[in-house]
Amino acid sequence: MPTKMKEDYYQILGIERTATEVEIKSAFRRQAMKYHPDRNPGNKEAEEQFKKVNEAFSVLSDPQKKQMYDQYGHEGVNGAGGFGGFNAGGFGDINDIFSSVFGDMFGGSFGSRRGRAPRAQRGEDLKWDVTLTLEEAFSGKEVPVEYTRLDNCSACDGTGAAPGSARKTCRSCGGTGTVTYSQGFFSMRQVCPDCGGKGTVVEKPCTACHGTGTKRVKENITVKVPSGVRSGVTLRVSNGGDIGTNGGGFGDLYVEVHVKEHKIFRREGDDLVLDAQITYPQAVLGGSIKVPTIEGKEVELDIPKGTQFGSVLKMQGNGMPKLGKKGFGDLLVNIKIEVPKKPTARQKELLEELAKETGGKKSFFKELFG
Repeated sequence: MPTKMKEDYYQILGIERTATEVEIKSAFRRQAMKYHPDRNPGNKEAEEQFKKVNEAFSVLSDPQKKQMYDQYGHEGVNGAGGFGGFNAGGFGDINDIFSSVFGDMFGGSFGSRRGRAPRAQRGEDLKWDVTLTLEEAFSGKEVPVEYTRLDNCSACDGTGAAPGSARKTCRSCGGTGTVTYSQGFFSMRQVCPDCGGKGTVVEKPCTACHGTGTKRVKENITVKVPSGVRSGVTLRVSNGGDIGTNGGGFGDLYVEVHVKEHKIFRREGDDLVLDAQITYPQAVLGGSIKVPTIEGKEVELDIPKGTQFGSVLKMQGNGMPKLGKKGFGDLLVNIKIEVPKKPTARQKELLEELAKETGGKKSFFKELFG
């Protein structure tokens, strides 16, 4: 009776013989997803095709076996031929193949016969918002923060067991924290539903935390906000978040800073911008004015002769502290020229004279001041 010829590995994966390593792996991923028994429950044909896909990939993904197969066909890789004698070569077993290509897809690993201790998982990070005035951002501030986080239950010290009782090994998983389900030719490992992956269960649950071992608690801490901080800066409080599981430790608390707008100053990086009005004579003749600073002081600013409307005068070092650095930004004074809405008779007279001196544009001042 003639022997049925084995299918070509390239045809099984649906690729050309010139396929690259990346293309081979991509094709295996597609075919394995298509014929995986989890997606085809009870379908024997899909299960058989799934076996073929894995066999083909075990050969074509190994450079030496691929070379032998390309030269001599199935006879060249006889040691790998037939799923009964199938060896993943370099992967160890089918579990390693899936781990390398899919990771922990389908809820667990495949073909594993070894138990694994419950994995420690770090707690969740938490976020808190803090709002400061511009003056507080200038000087820095210690901000009290009151929030709640998940911590070990103080009544049972995080065990979840009532006083006088203890935790015992979970019967369902034998203490491994995982259970294995068999389906067809492969097995699938999942987190044990009875112990939640801890490997132990409580005989008598703690009444304070209902056996969870954790409880929401209030925390009162002080966060030091540095001088020069700006909106959007986030400060990390190490271990300020929720408690993890299986000894995974705490997450972190992230404090995001928001700085209110100021009624006088505008912030541009480390510089502060201030609008200041001067009179027309001051703009022409020069002089000095008093300018407020963010520190609540007044400093004298010299106005050069011939200062134009919109000129920006810099007061060096009177801006915001440079966050994390030495020094300060500058105070930028935006000059605006004050025009009296209701000039006195004497002011009108002087302006009319000035108009004559500057070209006789008398009508301009009449239109401006009436």
